[in-house]
Amino acid sequence: MKLTLKITVTLLVGILATSNLIAQKSPQKKPNIVLIMADDLGYGDIGTFGAKDIRTPNIDKLAENGLKFTSFYSTSPVCSPSRFGLLTGRYPRRQGIDGVFFPESFNGIPKEELTLAEALKTKGYSTGIVGKWHLGHHRAFLPLQNGFDEYFGIPYSNDMQATVYLRGNDVVQYNIDQRYTTKTYTEEAIKFIDKHKKEPFFLYLPHTMPHLPLYASPAFEGKSKRGLYGDVIEELDWSVRQVIESLKKNGLEENTLVIFTSDNGPWTIFDIEGGSAGKLRNGKGTTFEGGQRVPTVFQWPAKIKAGSVYEDLALHLDIFPTILKLAGYQASLANPIDGEDISPILTNQGKRKGDEFIYYSNGKIEAFRKGDWKIRLAQPASKNYLSGETIPATEAFLFNLKDDVGETKNLYASNPEKVAELLAALDKKAKTIGTNVASLPQRLPADDSHIKNYFKRHPEQKKSL
Repeated sequence: MKLTLKITVTLLVGILATSNLIAQKSPQKKPNIVLIMADDLGYGDIGTFGAKDIRTPNIDKLAENGLKFTSFYSTSPVCSPSRFGLLTGRYPRRQGIDGVFFPESFNGIPKEELTLAEALKTKGYSTGIVGKWHLGHHRAFLPLQNGFDEYFGIPYSNDMQATVYLRGNDVVQYNIDQRYTTKTYTEEAIKFIDKHKKEPFFLYLPHTMPHLPLYASPAFEGKSKRGLYGDVIEELDWSVRQVIESLKKNGLEENTLVIFTSDNGPWTIFDIEGGSAGKLRNGKGTTFEGGQRVPTVFQWPAKIKAGSVYEDLALHLDIFPTILKLAGYQASLANPIDGEDISPILTNQGKRKGDEFIYYSNGKIEAFRKGDWKIRLAQPASKNYLSGETIPATEAFLFNLKDDVGETKNLYASNPEKVAELLAALDKKAKTIGTNVASLPQRLPADDSHIKNYFKRHPEQKKSL
């Protein structure tokens, strides 16, 4: 009896030792990726980035448990180009995606682009998007034709004439009560996680909010200290908690990289409904810091040290090559990538090598950052596309962002050597991207000459109409 017990114990020890050896040699399972992006969220709208009147405990907790980037940039100060850069790792100027697509656009993301979803599918990932797409609505441009297995959401901004829910390639609901959009997206995201919990997955969750017009569900409306805008952000924070709880429930949180960011800065021209850039200057649509420096946090308990902070330059463009590296993607890429693999930052083993970033607006270079220095070129007078009012011309600016993140002190006149250095570096960098690509037509004017001709013949009819 004792001999039998001894043999049994010996066998068990041997089995355990063999199992441990196998576990040590087995490659670690690929991380799941959850990429959450708000729309027009300001740098000053999240607690961990300085907000005092909006409660965001769950987004703040991502930072507490992970890595907070204080100098993270979207590729554009408006929606479509920003999303293109995020999903391809390439400046949108390379494809002439210089402005926002509209429901009347005949263009979208070009088929020759390799998206993050397409690359991850080759590594065995299930891929899904829940939310706003905004890279074209014709079939060839929709998510299912660009690497995603599943899609549910609104194809455009919620102030455009395409506020419908798509599932896959088809419209499934025309009349949307936008008060429940954030809640609906959250439910769909959780369904995706539950469905794909046994294989590596990539979930892209680009929220419609807080793009105007603003909507919050009855459970959140009137609850914040900053009006409806604050209500909307607090509901987005609730959504983050639901996603994290779903990961925990399925035992996936430890090996899931969760990224929270925004597509560009806040639409500050709409005052209290447009969000806050906090200590940064201006907002959406501009190449000042408030337009493109966005609140960004990464959480990955298996790899990222809790409470980490990275203060140097990092970009939306970096997300593509970083995730490909983490997923083990080694195939050569047909298109040049403008982002950089920043996985060493996540594991606290290094810093980003590059220190340059070009700020494009409407396809034109408006500003350039190298290290702590930023030069903003002189801009001609223009028109506010909302009010039609003239925006005065601006002089050239030079800022040291380390000392003056609010861009209040123009050092251009007193630092001619630094100006020359930055202009030379910008010229060199811009040549690697190209300047001759034509802008994609995104919104062609209607031919209303018949109406104008009619009123020329019958001017009296203008008053009656």
